[in-house]
Amino acid sequence: METQLIVRVRERRRSCGLSQQQLAERAGISRQTLVAIEAGRLTPSVAVALRLARALGCAVEELFSFAEPPLLEAQLALSERWTVPIPSRVRLGRVGETFVAWPVRDDTGEAEGMIRERAGERVTVEPLVDPATLERSLVLAGCDPALAMLAAHLKRWHRDLRVVWVPLGSRTALQALARGWVHIAGTHLWDPDTGEFNLSEVRHQLVGRPVAVVTLSRWVEGLGLAPGNPKRIRSVGDLVKPGVSIVNREPGSGSRIVLDRFLAQEAIEPAMLRGYERELAGHRAVAEAVANGLADAGPIVYPVTRAHGLDFVPLLEERYDLVVPLSVLDWSPVRDLLELLTSRPVRRELEASGYAVQESGTIVATFGQR
Repeated sequence: METQLIVRVRERRRSCGLSQQQLAERAGISRQTLVAIEAGRLTPSVAVALRLARALGCAVEELFSFAEPPLLEAQLALSERWTVPIPSRVRLGRVGETFVAWPVRDDTGEAEGMIRERAGERVTVEPLVDPATLERSLVLAGCDPALAMLAAHLKRWHRDLRVVWVPLGSRTALQALARGWVHIAGTHLWDPDTGEFNLSEVRHQLVGRPVAVVTLSRWVEGLGLAPGNPKRIRSVGDLVKPGVSIVNREPGSGSRIVLDRFLAQEAIEPAMLRGYERELAGHRAVAEAVANGLADAGPIVYPVTRAHGLDFVPLLEERYDLVVPLSVLDWSPVRDLLELLTSRPVRRELEASGYAVQESGTIVATFGQR
């Protein structure tokens, strides 16, 4: 965001009793140049600024300074989880009447603001973009990397829309939606007792909240393995082999739920697995740990292992859903996002990445009334 330059040349000149022509001659510049500088139409070079300051008998800083950046008050999402240094870069978007700040935890380079102060759950943020653009924000939470792809497509349709993707595990994404910090939450939570995906957790986390559950895609959950599978891991049972280490996902993530269920079926206690307690946030983090030799395996979904060149042991096909409050279902960015799921280009892109798209865009369930 461009910082405004405050110019005080006119005020200083008048206090010295000088006309524009007199000051221009003393500073060795044309009167037309001085007129443009005083009006803020021309930013002077360093040399011109120094000559003006000398002619007026003051420091350059008394003639030219940058305006203090505008500050916003925002809710720090999941404040109990973050250790946030000051200053700290954040993704920033408006959800309802509230600006919500999410600390930058990835290497995308995207940030809309900088935290300057923190008081518990509230933060004072210096915007890094035009604050007016934050008024039109769509905030998505979920662990599926396809959300980033959908955000990119959506921004091509709505050039004035700021789309913020926050990578969160499924249960945490639903909790963020319940607390009004995101517009849409993505989830792949398997209920082993019923065999259903997502609906029981949506009922629990969003009790009484009118929402629609829309399928993004299906994918296969399993174990990501080092390229070539040097430890010869063929099943969850092989994770207890001597010399095998794993990384894990955080509690509440869909991948962790699947792994724990399959371990229980094999009567394997978590303490029997080397590295079970090493928790990483996100599929990409697991893939990178395995790809870089920091672990032999980790719970992950097939599209991410495919993108990172890992071997894969399939465990369960899952349905990944988007949970959308009915209050925003007819908002044009949300409507267009859901239409993207039925478009041929997006479906082809998803298929090429390892997703199954036959159900993409299907409304699975609706809870509550509009």
